[in-house]
Order: sequence, then structure tokens, then C-alpha cells
Amino acid sequence: MPSRRKGKEMSDGEINVSAAEDRVIVFDTTLRDGEQSPGATLTAEEKLEVADALFKLQVDVIEAGFPAASPGDFEAVREIARRSAGTGVTIAGLARAVPGDIERCAQAVSEAEKPRIHTFIATSDIHLKYKLRMTREQVIERVRESVTLAKSFVDDVEFSCEDATRSDREFMAEVFSVAVECGATTLNIPDTNGYTTPIEYIELISWLKDNIRMSDDVVLSVHCHDDLGMATANTLAAISAGARQVEVTINGIGERAGNTALEEVVMALDTRPTVYNGLTTRIVKNRLVPTSRLLSNLTGLAVQANKAIVGANAFAHESGIHQDGVLKERSTYEIMNPEDVGWTGTSLVLGKHSGRAGFRAALKDLGIKLEDDAMQHAYERFLELADRKKHVTGADIEALVADEIVVSGSAIHLDDFSVTSGKGGDANAMVVVSRDGQQFAGRANGNGPIDALLGAIDTALNLETELAYFQVEAVTPGEDAQGQVHMRVRHDGQMYSGHGLATDTVEASAKAYLAAVSHIVTNQPEVVLAATSSTSRWT
Repeated sequence: MPSRRKGKEMSDGEINVSAAEDRVIVFDTTLRDGEQSPGATLTAEEKLEVADALFKLQVDVIEAGFPAASPGDFEAVREIARRSAGTGVTIAGLARAVPGDIERCAQAVSEAEKPRIHTFIATSDIHLKYKLRMTREQVIERVRESVTLAKSFVDDVEFSCEDATRSDREFMAEVFSVAVECGATTLNIPDTNGYTTPIEYIELISWLKDNIRMSDDVVLSVHCHDDLGMATANTLAAISAGARQVEVTINGIGERAGNTALEEVVMALDTRPTVYNGLTTRIVKNRLVPTSRLLSNLTGLAVQANKAIVGANAFAHESGIHQDGVLKERSTYEIMNPEDVGWTGTSLVLGKHSGRAGFRAALKDLGIKLEDDAMQHAYERFLELADRKKHVTGADIEALVADEIVVSGSAIHLDDFSVTSGKGGDANAMVVVSRDGQQFAGRANGNGPIDALLGAIDTALNLETELAYFQVEAVTPGEDAQGQVHMRVRHDGQMYSGHGLATDTVEASAKAYLAAVSHIVTNQPEVVLAATSSTSRWT
């Protein structure tokens, strides 16, 4: 069991991160609620990579995971807590309102510069009756015991009423009041099922502010889901009503339809300061797009092209009227500067004659730093791309570098392939791949070139998988755009993600598939399967 905290007072502002009237605390739960998005599970190394990006983004709180869920989650939270030294970022772990969860969470966050335990229990009648099978009196007593226990380990305790927007408000006010009496410093009012509307949320939070027995130092927090497409609207409404912590995820990933998108809330406050009384965050805004891309590459969950702020079309203009307006004055059709959020646009144009100096200068302009070996590999891939494209843009280079990181970490590489297809859709493919310096060749027929090529890879590696997710997106506009393929495959009951980049969609698909398969052989080195069956891999 972890040691109990010493009875010391916190310095001004340390408990609540910032309870100042002009600041909104950004609580990022990408590594906890976001990772619960189907297919978005990250390895321990990938979670650390995302955490490092969140440190650079300067979120206020990272909810690093659910330590009691698994040994792997516990270790990931503990390592992220260790890395937080000197960042000023609070590291939170989630715990159900039971002693075992809280003690495990306390152990995981104990080495954080600023540790927080976030404990919760459901308060809606439907959850009490069907899930918890508890009375309201039993819930209140459980809250009293769990918050008191959490407070014995850390000074910073957050308490949530799960399914708050479908709970009886009188009962919920009493539950929150008990939590405050026992030491909770942040009270979270989550819209767990994406059920409420902005007007209702404003009214609820305003009522709770007046009816919870609490001091001005207690921070009200909100955590919204997007089941009805109103997560961001509800979160901003809650801020208007007095909430000063927002629980969000990068790209809005999360359970079911997802969570409130961090980038949307941050830029709404930044773009419309008069509407939100000058409230700000400490987020480094030009890190929004790079962080979005990192998460997309690691999870294999593509960002939809028309996604606000970070989508590929967020600052794209095709209409002649719009293009004419933007050329004359950007603000005619752009309410934000794309560079402010990390976009490089398509203004950076390079070609095969640019040379290493030009390529290095382009990387510097994009804020990308590479070691000499990585620089050489990236430059060689740039030259290959320049032979295929008339113009190479900043977005192309960023995608290429991100893909180079994936390729360099892959256990299996694509050496050669060919595909032929007929009018009816039937295709034949040949592939040569390498693993640990040894080459493997395979041939297969399929329903289209991609299906045939993936089948050839299966044959070469004597492997069988099931394709669960496949998405293609263009890095930039134009006929010669690079295509990014995001893929998830199922093997032995586990899901693995892959990402591939090429000007040819078939090649990008093969690279994405090999990236996913590399995760399989890395995590299961003993994999030597029977010959593949002839059934389709599509589900």
C-alpha cells in the first residue's frame, strides 16, 4: 500500500492548477478515455510518446490512464508521472470509488510532480438501479469513504458524478457537498452519454454552483461526449456558466462518438474572446496539428477531412468565390490563421533540385529536427517523392517524416511488389518483403489490387489476419497528392494499427499493412502460423 501524504498546506494555486477567473484548466484524457475508443489502444511506448507531445502542448492535467485496469496501464501511468518533473503538469489517474482502485492509483501517480486521484461513482437512478444496485444513502457513504481515502494519499482529489446530466440534481448536490467536505478540490459534472443540450447544461451548472456546499477554491469541471454531436457546444456552454476545467481529448477520440475535441475548445476561446469574457488557456496552439497527426498515426484513426482545426480541409478553399476572397484578404473566409494552429499550408514548394540544404531549411521552417542518419533517410525518401510529384509541399514533408518514423520502427519492410488487375475486378499480386535481413516472396489473387497485395503479403509471411478498418486520405490537394492509409487488423483476438504513405494508394496500403503486421510479430515473436485460408480478410 502506498504511504499516506504528510499533513502539509499547499502553496497558492498548487492544488487547483489555476482557479483564476481568466484561465480555463485543460484536462486531457486522451490516454484514458480517448484510448477507450474502439481500435485506439496504444502500446506502452506509444502512450509515452503521446504524453511527451501533451507536455509540449502544455496541457494542465494529463489523465494518464486507469491504473487498476491492468498492469500495463499501471506502469504507463507511473512512467508518465515520473516524466512530469519540471513540466508543471498535473498527472491524474482514474479510480472507481473502491479502496483497491484508489490505492493502486495512489501508487501509480506517487512520483508525479503534481499527483491527482480522480475517483467517481454513478449518481443517476438508472445506473443506481441496474448497474450499481445501490441506494442513494449507500452511494453517499461510498463517496465519503472513497474521497477521504484518496485525500489521505494526495492533496489534489477530483470527484465525478457519472451520468450527471441524467441525475436528480438535489441528490447530486448532496453527493458533491459530501465530496467537498471530505477534501475534493475539483468537482466534475460529466455528460457521460452525450445527452444534454447547451441550454440545459448552463442551467444545471448554474444551479449546482448555488446549491453545492463549497468554497470559491473548488473548481467545477465538465466532461462531455459527442453522441448527439454537441460535445464542444456543451463544453463551451459550461464555461459560460462558470466551469473552469474542461476534460477533452486530441481529435475528440473516445468512447462511442467520442469526447469534446481539445483543439476546438482551445481555438473557440482564442478566436472569440469577447464571447467568453477573455478566458484563455496555456495551450501552445501551434502544436495542435502536429499532436493531432501524431495521435492519428499511432492509433490508425484518421482525422476526417472536414474536422475543425486539424482536418485536411480545415483551411482549404475550392470555390472560386472563396479563393478570390482569400487571395484579396485572408480574413474574408478564414477566421483563424492556419499557421497559428500548426498548419504549414501548401506554400512551401520543393523539388528534386532543391538539394540537402534546401531540404534541411524546409525542415527547420517546419520545426522538425532530425539526427544525421534520420535526415539522410528522410532526404532519400524526399528525392523519391520529388521524382513522382511536380511540387513537394510542407504538408508532404511533415507526412513523409512522420511516416519515416513508422517505417524505421517496423520489423517488416516492403522490398518490391507488382499487381495486375482485369476489368472484372479480379487481381493478381506478387510481393517481396524482408524481415531481419531475410527476404520472403508471396503471390495471391484477390478481389481488387489491394486485396490481392495483402493476400500476397500473408502468403509470404505465412500469416492470417482480418482487416477491420481501412481509410485513405490525401495529404495535400492535387492529382499527384500522397495518399495516407490508416489500417487496423485483427489477429488472435487483438487489434493492431498501421499507417502507410505513398503517391500510390496500393503501395501505401501495403506499407500500412506491414506496419500493423510488424506490431504483431514484435508483440508475438513466436508467430509462425499455418498457411492462410482463402476466405476474405474484410469484415
